[in-house]
Amino acid sequence: MTLSHLKTPSFRTLLAAAVLTVVAGTASAQQTQLNPQAKRITDEAIHADLESYEVTQGRIQALNDGGRPIRDYHLSKAQCWLDVSFHEYTRNDRSDFPQEALTESEKLIVDMENGVSPIPTDTALVNNAKYLRADLWQRLKVIHGTPGFACAAQKVACGEVELVHAGNEFNQQQWRHSKPYIQIAEDLVNEAETAARLCGVDPAGPAVVPVAAGPLIANVLFEFDRDGYKDIRTYSLESVDRALATIAAEKRTLSGVTLVGHADRMQGNGFDYNQALSERRAKTVRELLIGRGVAGDNIRYEYRGDTQQVQQCDGVKPRAALLECLLPNRRVEVRFELAQ
Repeated sequence: MTLSHLKTPSFRTLLAAAVLTVVAGTASAQQTQLNPQAKRITDEAIHADLESYEVTQGRIQALNDGGRPIRDYHLSKAQCWLDVSFHEYTRNDRSDFPQEALTESEKLIVDMENGVSPIPTDTALVNNAKYLRADLWQRLKVIHGTPGFACAAQKVACGEVELVHAGNEFNQQQWRHSKPYIQIAEDLVNEAETAARLCGVDPAGPAVVPVAAGPLIANVLFEFDRDGYKDIRTYSLESVDRALATIAAEKRTLSGVTLVGHADRMQGNGFDYNQALSERRAKTVRELLIGRGVAGDNIRYEYRGDTQQVQQCDGVKPRAALLECLLPNRRVEVRFELAQ
C-alpha cells in the first residue's frame, strides 16, 4: 500500500504531527515519538511511524552529505540503532525497544548536528537488555584503543548495537531468539578486528604490513559434557578455518597459538571435573590444528574450567534450553598470534 492510498484527514494529521515533532526537536535529545503500542493497529498510525523513520534516515543522510563519512563511528552507530529499531518495529515488537533504540539514534544525530565533541561512545542497554557475551564486548572495547580503530569503527559500532539487540531478544524469548543476533555481532567483531589490523595497508603494495597486529580469535564449541572431535559444533570450526585462511591471504607469519579450554557451569563452579573437561577440550583442538598444518610445538594450551563464563543464562528453562544457552561457555578459545 502506498501513501496515496491513505488520504483521510486523520492520517494527514498524524503524519504532519510526526514530521513536525522531528523538525521542531532538533536541539533536544529525543525528537520522534512512535505511536503507542496500542495504537499501532491502523494504517494511519503505522504510516505515520514509517514517515518518522524516513525523516530520521534523511537526517543521517544529510550528515553524510555534509561531510561526515559513512565509516564514522557515531554516524554508523546512529544508523545501526535506527536499523534495529525499524527491524523490531516491523516484527511487531510491542515492547519499548523500538522507541528506545530510535531515541539512541536520535541522541547521536542531535550531537552530530550540533557539533558536539567529543560525543560519548558508551552503549546503552536499552529496554533493560540482557548483557550477553562479555567476551565480545571486551574485544570491541580493545579495538577502541588501537591505531586501526578508524578503519574498524563502523563494524565496532554495529557490533555493539547488535549485542544490545540480542540482549533484548533474550529477555523476550530467551536464547533461541537472541542466537541469530549474537552470530551477527560475533561476525562484526571478527570483521572489525580484521579491519583494525589491516588499517593503513596499501592493497597495491608488495607486502602486507599492518599498522596494528592483534591476535586472530576463534572459538570452538562443544556439546554438553563432551570433549571429542565428533562433539564439536561443526559450524564453529568455520571460524578456525577463516582465521587460517586470513593468515595465508595476508601473508602473515604465525608466531604461536594459545588454546584456552572452558566448561559451562552445570557441574558446579570450581569442580575438578570441569577443570579436567576443559583441559581435554583444549587437547582435542590442539590435535585438530595439527591436522590442519599448524606445527605442534607452536601450540600451547591452558584450561580454566567453569571460572570464566561468557554467558550466564539465569532463569532459562527448561533444561534443554538452558544447555543450548550455555553453549558459548563450552568453548576452546583459539588465539592465533601473528608476528609483527
